Amino acid sequence: MRFTFSRIIIAFIVVVLLDVYVFQALRMVFGAASYKKVIYALYWLVSIVGLSTLIAVLVSDWHHWPYFIRTYVFAILMSIYFSKVVLLPFLAADDVLRFGKWSYYKVTSTDMEGKMNRNQFILGLGLILSAIPFTTLTWGVLSGPYHFRVRKLTLKFPNLPDAFDGFKVLQLSDIHTGSWIDTAPMKRAVTLINKQKADLVLFTGDIVNDLAEEAHPFIDNLKEVKAPFGVYSSLGNHDYGEYVPWKTPEDKQANFERVCELHNKFEWKLLRNEHTLITKDGQSMVLAGCENWSHSPRFPKYGDLNKTLHGAPENMFTIMMSHDPSHWEAEILKHPHTSDLTLAGHTHGMQFGVDFKWYKWSPVQYFYKQWADLYTQGKQQLYVNRGLGFIGYPGRVGVQPEITVFTLKKG
Repeated sequence: MRFTFSRIIIAFIVVVLLDVYVFQALRMVFGAASYKKVIYALYWLVSIVGLSTLIAVLVSDWHHWPYFIRTYVFAILMSIYFSKVVLLPFLAADDVLRFGKWSYYKVTSTDMEGKMNRNQFILGLGLILSAIPFTTLTWGVLSGPYHFRVRKLTLKFPNLPDAFDGFKVLQLSDIHTGSWIDTAPMKRAVTLINKQKADLVLFTGDIVNDLAEEAHPFIDNLKEVKAPFGVYSSLGNHDYGEYVPWKTPEDKQANFERVCELHNKFEWKLLRNEHTLITKDGQSMVLAGCENWSHSPRFPKYGDLNKTLHGAPENMFTIMMSHDPSHWEAEILKHPHTSDLTLAGHTHGMQFGVDFKWYKWSPVQYFYKQWADLYTQGKQQLYVNRGLGFIGYPGRVGVQPEITVFTLKKG
């Protein structure tokens, strides 16, 4: 069992109390309706399914469940319970008002008959507002996950070699093949990638969710990603199999080795705490790939920046691939070898938020200082890609899956 019996009981009690509490709002709003029994039956049917799913997740290895259940049932239940949480403040406000009335009537010895009913306006408003996240999240599943967006940026660097003036670099990140429903969207993505005619393609980690076999249906698709100066890649936190209850350490290591081998099958060059030189017209720049390193203790630290840059020519223009953007301020900016452009991913923009050119907001910004787009400190720049794929929630609301094209300019 993955969780202790006491934790399972606590989770069970919390969810049941939430379902019972929210049911009070339904009784108030639909209590006089002729079809109320249908509404009640549907509510408790969904609640029982949700509770059963929660218990199953806690006591089993859900990573091997059928894809549809693992992805879309989870998404539906998440949307429903998120909506219930939104309703809670309205129920609590109503209870506070009722308690205030009860206290007043007790002190004044006023007759309370017929005066302690729930406030239908407050609960009705709560139900309407709680329907917004359910509708939004459902819409994000139906329309958001494969609505790819190409973002184009021109980046200027004073030390860029003349030969690379106008050089096009395309970044991909967080494909998470274990979440894709079929190969058709991937084919569209690859076609769009190759249409950009980039000189160099870089992938900054998380090719799978957990298991190497998740990527097998997409090998032929991803082999089609081409660039004159090659396709290079680095590793993300999900590539290490950290989130699966392996039977033995050897099983985990074998899966990790298969994940690394995937890059060879894609004909991508995987950089693991190492660097290489990209040479054009007799001039070169450093391309480095650091394994996953996070400032947060919740994520693995396999990255070794000193090893990655050991032997790299000093003062040579450098592009660093490092999956987690927290690595930038924690180590990369402080390193003696300057990384002129760091490319990261990891955050997905939380797959939810407001993402306009003039205004950006996502809940992930409360956890990551750099979470999407371009950041500059001194002469060093960081770009955080929003990810091509998705994980957990099988959709996107406001934050589209991203293909990024940089045109490097000297200046």
